[in-house]
Amino acid sequence: MEKRWVLKQKGDESLVSGIAEALGIENALAELLVQRGVTNFEEAKSFFRPDLAQLHDPFLLNDMEKAVDRIERAKELGEKIMVYGDYDVDGTTAVALVYSFLKENGFQQLDYYIPDRYSEGYGISFKGIDFAFEQGFKLIIALDCGIKAVDKVSYAKERGIDFIICDHHRPGDELPDAVAVLDAKRLDSKYPFDELSGCGVGYKLIQAYAQTHNIPFDTLFKYLDLVTISIASDIVPIIGENRILAHFGLKLINTNPRPGIESILGVANIVRKTAEEIRKEGGDNGLLFSRELTISDMVFVVGPRINAAGRIESGRNSVKLLVSPDMETAGSIAQQINDFNTERRTLDTQITLEALDLIDKDKKLRKARATVVFNPNWHKGVIGIVASRLTETYYRPTVVLTQSNGLITGSARSVKDFDVYDAIDACSDLLEHFGGHKYAAGLSLKPENLELFKERFNAIVSESITDEMLIPEVEVDLEVNLNQIMPKFLRILKQFAPFGPGNMSPVFMTRDTVDSGYARIVGKNHVKLTVYQESVRSAPYSGIAFQQGGKFDAIQQGQSMNICYHIEENEWNGVKNIQLNIKDIRFSDEG
Repeated sequence: MEKRWVLKQKGDESLVSGIAEALGIENALAELLVQRGVTNFEEAKSFFRPDLAQLHDPFLLNDMEKAVDRIERAKELGEKIMVYGDYDVDGTTAVALVYSFLKENGFQQLDYYIPDRYSEGYGISFKGIDFAFEQGFKLIIALDCGIKAVDKVSYAKERGIDFIICDHHRPGDELPDAVAVLDAKRLDSKYPFDELSGCGVGYKLIQAYAQTHNIPFDTLFKYLDLVTISIASDIVPIIGENRILAHFGLKLINTNPRPGIESILGVANIVRKTAEEIRKEGGDNGLLFSRELTISDMVFVVGPRINAAGRIESGRNSVKLLVSPDMETAGSIAQQINDFNTERRTLDTQITLEALDLIDKDKKLRKARATVVFNPNWHKGVIGIVASRLTETYYRPTVVLTQSNGLITGSARSVKDFDVYDAIDACSDLLEHFGGHKYAAGLSLKPENLELFKERFNAIVSESITDEMLIPEVEVDLEVNLNQIMPKFLRILKQFAPFGPGNMSPVFMTRDTVDSGYARIVGKNHVKLTVYQESVRSAPYSGIAFQQGGKFDAIQQGQSMNICYHIEENEWNGVKNIQLNIKDIRFSDEG
């Protein structure tokens, strides 16, 4: 699919040169900092050296005092507390965090609850409240869900059960009648940062409780691994508080992970360093594993496995794993969850192929500006992944629907700059439930409303999406020459991490490069090449262009190329080299 390249606007020259001089770095790196909102030395210091002291006061969140007071009262009265969370990564990490903290701080009457994806669906359920009532729970702390559960919270209140809601999704017109509603996206919120994950809101709750009870802040550090996995997996912006939390959480995962996380990494073949590896390094550098783990590992290795339990069986298994006290207990659960993940991959591959075939055979659907596909037999646990795959293939807002418990239920995914949540909200009169974010949402509806929903959703997208939005974009941070990419440049660039939304790994563009003549196809459709830029007499740099085998002949013929790419460090047999991860190639005669 043809992509459009968009070069970011350059910052003020005097500002860029001032930062470059103050930090002793070249202008290209200073330009990247300005793009990220860094305008002076102090801001640069905070960017490169995050500090937990920079976290906001948790009591700035509306209702935080009420939440802490209610938890204290539950402890004094010996009331049973249920920690309730969604079945995805954000929900299960949040439950593991709050449950572990309360248990370690003297709460005895405590249990956790994860709703079943198939019999209960997303968020707070009547079934979960009935279970709490039957078991004598008096307080439910809901994490990563609940902001729209007005009827459920009211139902619980009638049965003598209070709610504390810790959510990060957009609220509806009415807030639930809970003891406390902690959500920085409340319209009346004054909290300085509104992009916390659900687990991040849970962290603010335990931070507030710790402050109130003089529990040392250092004791909360061990929970940052869970917060980091939630930040990565829920695709929240890695800026502000999230950048601080993720920075320290990654340090913890790399040096002293909890048994559950180390076990997940182990079944994914990321294991502890051997004595020989430590010897070759000239002594232990503090990293537990053979390579430094990044946000990408949380997104593509850890997150999918935690998610798989809720997709295939029960998200409760994920919480069990994350609170496991030792490697023996965690190891058996991790292996089971890894098996679930293997099954999940098989299912999502099969259903993606079926969905692609359905689109291919429907001329109207092929030409539409949105994709809505339905099959009552598709597995509910993987339709979100399938929606992402279809969006990658056709690059347009996509809804994938199946049938469960008499309702049609589905997941939506979007493309850059198009708010799929707003489009679904405009269909709310046809829906039983919906929730989510700008780029991802979930929904359910009665079967008789399916055709009306398809028509309405397609009409809304067609009216509001632009032609430009339907072309995949490569956002280029900076144009550079290859001779600027030196070891010092890469060393400083690595300190821009952790990368993610709001602070993506920079994309560079270089004009008029050519392959040195040794390009080859690797894997199914990837090109391994070595490029240089003759105009600046640059050294050759190795590169990998994934899924760009169709351009191999022109590359091999020595055609001049404009390339956009990430700069990475590749390690092979203990030797580290700079590698260009080439996102797109344009041959010079294409413009």
